[in-house]
Formats: sequence, C-alpha cells, structure tokens
Amino acid sequence: MMAGSGITRREVLAGIAAGTAAGMFGSLSSARAAISEMVWATWDSNGHPEYIAAFEARTGVKVKLSYLSSEDAQFAALKTGTASDWDMINPSLNGSWRYIKAGLLEEIDMGKIPNAAKMYDVFKTTPKVLDASGKHFAVPYLWGLNPIVYRKDRFESEPDYTTLFNEKYKGQLAMRDYALESIGIAGLVAGIPRDKVFLMETKELAEAKKLLIAQKPLLRTYWQTIGDLTNLFATGEVSCAFSWRVPYDALKDKLSMGMAKPKAGIMGWCDCFAMPATLSPEKTEIGYKFIDYLLGADFATQIAKIGNYATTSSIIRDSLSKEQQEAIFVDDMDVMKSFMWPVAPANYSEWLKVWNEVKAS
Repeated sequence: MMAGSGITRREVLAGIAAGTAAGMFGSLSSARAAISEMVWATWDSNGHPEYIAAFEARTGVKVKLSYLSSEDAQFAALKTGTASDWDMINPSLNGSWRYIKAGLLEEIDMGKIPNAAKMYDVFKTTPKVLDASGKHFAVPYLWGLNPIVYRKDRFESEPDYTTLFNEKYKGQLAMRDYALESIGIAGLVAGIPRDKVFLMETKELAEAKKLLIAQKPLLRTYWQTIGDLTNLFATGEVSCAFSWRVPYDALKDKLSMGMAKPKAGIMGWCDCFAMPATLSPEKTEIGYKFIDYLLGADFATQIAKIGNYATTSSIIRDSLSKEQQEAIFVDDMDVMKSFMWPVAPANYSEWLKVWNEVKAS
C-alpha cells in the first residue's frame, strides 16, 4: 500500500502497464470499474471449466485457471512474489497456518459468505484457518481422501503402503511429488505410529529418508498433476500409485481399476479458498462472491456428480441418492474419524530438506 493514497502497488503497476497518459488515478478508476476476470490458482481436479460456468454466467467475471503443481510450490510463489497474477488461491486446511503466519492472506469476513451457514460443523468451527486472535484467513470448501489407486489385474491382493516400496513392482509405481505425504507414508512403513507420523523429528526423518532413497529407483515417476498420472495409468506405464481418486474414476469403466484404503491410515485432505493479502478491494469483493459460489449448490452438484468430490457444505446432500452420498463419503460423516489429516509440522523446512535430498539422490 502506498502511504496516504489508498492505492496498492499492484494497482500502480496495472496503471503503468495500461500506458495511460491521462493520469494514473483516472486510469485506476476505470480499471476498478472494468474488472472482468480473476485468476484462480487451484488443482486441475478442482477447477474444470464446467464447474465454474454458472459463476461466470451469473457475474460476467471470467475465472482464469492456473493449475498448481504442489502446495509447497504455491506457498513459495506467494512468499517470493512470483505469483502476482493470482487473485484466489488454494491452501490446504492443514497447511493454512504457514500462509497466515507469513502474512500472505487477506482477512476473510465470514459475514459476506451466506452459504457458509451450510458448512458442516467440523469445517465451520476448525481453528486451522484462524490466526492467533481468532480472525479468519481461509475457508474450507472441498474435502475427501487420497487412496492408493492400482490396476487390479496386476495385483493378487489389495496394495498397502509397503507395496509402494516393493522391488517386485519396480518401474510400475508412482508417488506424489509432495514432501508431507510422501515422507509421512515412509514414516508409516518405518513403523512410526499414525498419530506421531506428522511430528517426526530428525532421527525419524532420517529413517524415512533411507526408505525413500531406496524407493526412488523403483518409481516410474513422482507425479505432479493428476492428469499426468491418469495418462500414465491409461497407457499402462503405472500400475500402482499413492494418488487422488481421479484415475480410478476416469478409467474404471475401461480398465480393471482398484482404490485401496490402507489400514495403516487413510490420508484425508481438505482444500481451502483464500485471497492474497495484496488483492485490491474490488477484486476482494468478487472473491467473496466466488467463495460463496464454491459453497453453493451449483459447484457442489457439478463436482459431486462429475468429480466425485464433496464440498464442505451440506447444501445438496439430501438431494443426492444413497449411492451418490456413499461415493463422496457424506452418507456417514463419522468416516472422517478414521482419516489421517496431514499437518505441516513446525519443522517442515527440515522435511523439505529431506525431500529435496531424496529427489537429488
């Protein structure tokens, strides 16, 4: 913010880029009135164009999609300022604290989000999106579980996490390029209890690192986008991966696909909506409309029926069939009690160092 002007650096740069000679302040007034698009940084599975078509038609605002490669890359881009074109972002529920602590997020006024009243209590009351004074900085909007997806015709029994480290399947395996989950899985395989695995310190991290370095030659790839992984399953290059459910849903009618939920612990996930702290007031108002849309019936219906994901709102739950409720895990909300919720630990920089060393090995 420029002292005394009420104008942000982002707006000044926009005014310069517009090449106006008639005066910066006049051009900014026009820019404010003419906002017609917003850039949403999210996962490719969350932001299909058809999911947001109703919002664009209703508001006249085009939502440009910028797909993420990893949560860590998203955080780093915001921290270093290389994501200046992002207007709306997608931190995880259990990693939001990093963004809040770093001052990267706009405070959220929940009173401007009418559909928040329909959120399930577990998400509505979570302290993980608050700062130390209790102010909101993110809103949970989508959740589910991350299973092991596999080709049933290539495995005699349902895989578990140890399968991902088994030399018998060399060249057919894939892991996500994400330190938190991959190191956490190695910790489980090393025997760390599930309630301690995201609290691993130096000694336990060293054990996980050994396993991951031994695993690396067995992998076909560390996948970054779920579209790439789905293609690898479709072409037969990968037979088993720690994954999102997308390859299972996309290929189950064409190939013998399975979705395993390891007894050692099913990884739950929850995505949040947030806005960068540098966002202009005008775009912030559109951001409020967008998060209300993400918690509303149109988005929930589209992503439940096409993507098999549940939003954090109950707004369409009772209109779904029993089978549809089961498919997105909202037939029995107690299922979340069996989930592991990956939490970025306070020593996460040490985890990232381990992960980089594994990939460089």
